[in-house]
Amino acid sequence: MKPYRLLTVSIALAMLVAPALAQDKVVNLYSARHYDTDEALYANFTKATGIKVNRIEAGDDALLERIRNEGANSPADVLLIVDAARLATAEKAGLFAPVKSKVLQARIPAEYRDPDGMWFGFSSRARVIVYDEKRVKPEDVQTYQDLAAPKNRGRVCTRPGSHPYMLSLVSAMVEHLGEQQAEAWARGVVANFARPPRGGDTDQIRGVGTGECGVALTNSYYLVRLMRSKKAEDQAAVQAVGMVWPNQKDTGTHMNISGGGLAHNAPNRENAIRFLEYLASDEAQAYFANGNNEWPVVRSAAVNNPELASLGNFKPDALNVGLLAKNLPAAQRIVDRVGWK
Repeated sequence: MKPYRLLTVSIALAMLVAPALAQDKVVNLYSARHYDTDEALYANFTKATGIKVNRIEAGDDALLERIRNEGANSPADVLLIVDAARLATAEKAGLFAPVKSKVLQARIPAEYRDPDGMWFGFSSRARVIVYDEKRVKPEDVQTYQDLAAPKNRGRVCTRPGSHPYMLSLVSAMVEHLGEQQAEAWARGVVANFARPPRGGDTDQIRGVGTGECGVALTNSYYLVRLMRSKKAEDQAAVQAVGMVWPNQKDTGTHMNISGGGLAHNAPNRENAIRFLEYLASDEAQAYFANGNNEWPVVRSAAVNNPELASLGNFKPDALNVGLLAKNLPAAQRIVDRVGWK
């Protein structure tokens, strides 16, 4: 072979191999998370593995729609979203591929992962009750069922019932009580509204703080976020409310997760699995949880968050969050029937 022909072949081979080598060093992440601590998390993963993290950040619904539209050509390797209901929606839509990983199976508790390895929880949050310390006695709001009791008429504030956080709670109530009793409970909650449902969890806490609401439901991290805030209005709201871990004498407090899994059409599958396994490491769990004032799901991981720690210990509901997906259709029927708008 003539020298110039050998050179031409070598260049052609290099051009073919280079993209493959480049792909070996990237993972494409679609994430609904957008916290400052995540920057260090991704940087540490790259430092440890040499794999660059390419990110697209958006809201959960926007990410799910984007992956659906991209179809088989989607560059997504990993999808990170919040709430078990949304994870179930993504799974049902075929957006995840199963992962067989001894690391993830060993480190992620069974109640916080899909039994078929379609998705994994990486941080957890509790659905707690906050109340107006001036008007409401803590013994009147010790359970989720108390929110439907006549003693709390005109006191209750929540998000709209169709929000995934609310649907997940209603799904848990269906699992514990059965659909009929869960509907009776939801009807009682609606009858006790202080105002039509609106806003997010922070709005519910502030509503209690200003006296507009007597009692409200919120994810725990929203309360801790206000506790850590330097704003006077946030501190005023925190000082005005008390908090209850619901159902400590029976089922325990409802838990939810943020998590993710391997995208169905992941072009960098092995890198994606390494990234998911990294998220289960003690190092990553601390970043993952502290960034949004949540708890790690890996029990050996340490958290340096005094405000979160100040909430104390509690009994969590041991219900597998994957079961919430099974009850989502029933939960949606319930909120529709009772007018939980």
